[in-house]
Amino acid sequence: MVSRSRYWAGVVALGLALGLAACGERAHTPVPVPAAPDLITRAALFGEPTRHGGQLSPRGDRVAFLAPRDGVTNLWVLSVDAMDEARALTDERARGVSTFRWAADGSTLLYLQDADGDENTRLYAVDVASGATRALTPAGARADILGVSAADPGAVVVALNDRDRSWPDVVRVDLTSGARTVLQRNGGPRGYSSFLLDQNNVVRLGVRARGDGGADVVAFESRGRSRTVFEIPFEDVMSTRLLGFEADGAHVLMLDSTLGQPDTQARDRTALVRVDVATGEKAVLGEGDRADVVDVWIDPVTGAAEAFATEYLRREWRALNADSQADIEFLDRSLTGDFTVASRSADDTRWIVVEESPTTPRRSYMFDRAGPAGRRLTSLFSHRPELQQAALQPMAPVEILARDGATLVAYLTLPAGSDVDGDARPDAPLAMVLLPHDGPWARDSYGFDATHQWLANRGYAVLSVNYRGSAGFGKAFLNAGNGEWGGRIQQDLADASEWAVTHHVAEPDRIAIVGAGFGGYAALAGLAFTPDQYRCGASFAAPANLFAMLDLAPASQREQLYRRVADARTEAGRQLLRVRSPAFHAGRIRSPLLLAYGAHDPRLTRGETDQVAQAVRLRGILTYLTFPDEGRLLVRPQNRLSYLAVLEHFLGDCLGGRVEPVGASFEGAEMNVYDGAVNVPGLSAFSRRPAQPAVQPTSQVVDGSIESESAQSPEAAAEPQQ
Repeated sequence: MVSRSRYWAGVVALGLALGLAACGERAHTPVPVPAAPDLITRAALFGEPTRHGGQLSPRGDRVAFLAPRDGVTNLWVLSVDAMDEARALTDERARGVSTFRWAADGSTLLYLQDADGDENTRLYAVDVASGATRALTPAGARADILGVSAADPGAVVVALNDRDRSWPDVVRVDLTSGARTVLQRNGGPRGYSSFLLDQNNVVRLGVRARGDGGADVVAFESRGRSRTVFEIPFEDVMSTRLLGFEADGAHVLMLDSTLGQPDTQARDRTALVRVDVATGEKAVLGEGDRADVVDVWIDPVTGAAEAFATEYLRREWRALNADSQADIEFLDRSLTGDFTVASRSADDTRWIVVEESPTTPRRSYMFDRAGPAGRRLTSLFSHRPELQQAALQPMAPVEILARDGATLVAYLTLPAGSDVDGDARPDAPLAMVLLPHDGPWARDSYGFDATHQWLANRGYAVLSVNYRGSAGFGKAFLNAGNGEWGGRIQQDLADASEWAVTHHVAEPDRIAIVGAGFGGYAALAGLAFTPDQYRCGASFAAPANLFAMLDLAPASQREQLYRRVADARTEAGRQLLRVRSPAFHAGRIRSPLLLAYGAHDPRLTRGETDQVAQAVRLRGILTYLTFPDEGRLLVRPQNRLSYLAVLEHFLGDCLGGRVEPVGASFEGAEMNVYDGAVNVPGLSAFSRRPAQPAVQPTSQVVDGSIESESAQSPEAAAEPQQ
């Protein structure tokens, strides 16, 4: 199975459960929720899952999975013949394991681990028999696994940037000795942003950026020669992706929005396409009527496509052969929720299938496809068994018309007891939390969402909206977000809020905006650019200064960002960056703000966040947190749960919802609180003096807006970048 890609790193279970901040005195009585269910604890929703991430060994005889060991997520393994006898393989004590896969030898597990969130992921190998662990790549460099192959079972091929931080080379690493061999050297200015290996782990294709923002798909041939197989226009770069080679080595599968049938016909939605590498000829295997193809089943033996999924409001599967149709029908009959295929054995006789729905916490099953009794599904484990009896609420897909007539797909969750007639509208307007997703070139989807369930359980309506620029709805919708950070994207979010008010979902003066990454940017922009729109807001890991974001971006991504955000090389682009950077307008923020980030986030500067804090601090509406051992994501559960405890108390103060006491949420957390420590019981233990401004504006403050261009002091600039 090929899962849908996301531009930049995705958000963890905390994800968009990012928050609201110190809202001052409680202004409202708690939201009246008839027959309110028991509080679902933050730990149950956002603590480490009991078991998750199951992956079958190549032979299908063992399952590796992730589970806590002494409170930290580690790698475990069990035998399919003795599923009650799991044993831990790793003993990580700090950040835990989050990304792993089996090596082709079936006796080694590979996992990636960074240092305190700096995103320089180091590759480790674990011997399944002994548990012995060894590092395969150097510290301080970023490694990404490109492929393992039965044709070369004693090795793994990775992308490694130890030579050039912006342009990683393709490197073969021997699992036993750790010896590294460069298979494909990479480098700018026309380096390769990605590579594709065939089933023998031979580097066959590379994607090379062009100066116009487009890309060339290049085939590597003998004696160092290469040729362009086809071009990807700029408008299609984010909606076109190579998937994998078929076993014959002559054809490759891809998700493609560039061409229709015939070739002269324009295409908007991403289709599943088969490409002849020798000629570049394309054949469309499947496409959707209203949305992109987002997932594909690929036969691990032949490399052929078997089924594909499209997703508009919900995910829909379509088979490409009779056997896959029978699999889909069997899984539909056997499971109540939606399903994805998470892992397949090398001979394709066993799968791991994950089921979920808004009211069904994720569960993993063993799917035996070729047993003597036919297809059989066996429960493997529940990811969060403590939620099995929880009062989880349904999620309603809705379509919202923006002010210019564009359709925005959104998802709404309501508190228990607030919608007696079941029409997905509350009987009376509620306080609401708007959750803009990260990306922005990603999307919100239907399914189990811990953030939705948490906030609805506390008494809030919860709305996630796919604003223009979101992926999955065709390239025209995605490219409609170009140059619209803080512009039409922000208008879409405001229109979603107005829709909620007009349809009596939300009270107009009780809407909060909460986000992380780009969602955090949108929260800051909402508070700064439309200060009367939201009662309060929260921003985690937000690029508040778009100049700094572009400066910190890898060289391989910068041309894309110039075209999709603003071109800092032109005066018009620089002016747009100034207008759209919340750091230069933070003095306009009048609503309570929670501002937080991880100190090791490689995409942010300390100065830009301090600049926002300085502008807001004097109003007495700020809660400002930093996490010294985290990056863009709150990976350590102690930090995650401490942050959520702060959020929840702020929500109660700001919007009047229910609050779970802090309890032990702060135990083991590494957190610095510069503002707002008095708002949450026990938070003062983490209080520090307010962060000194890392910027001395050279321009005047006009109408509450800092008009200087740089948010970084010489001292901050001298610090080493992670």
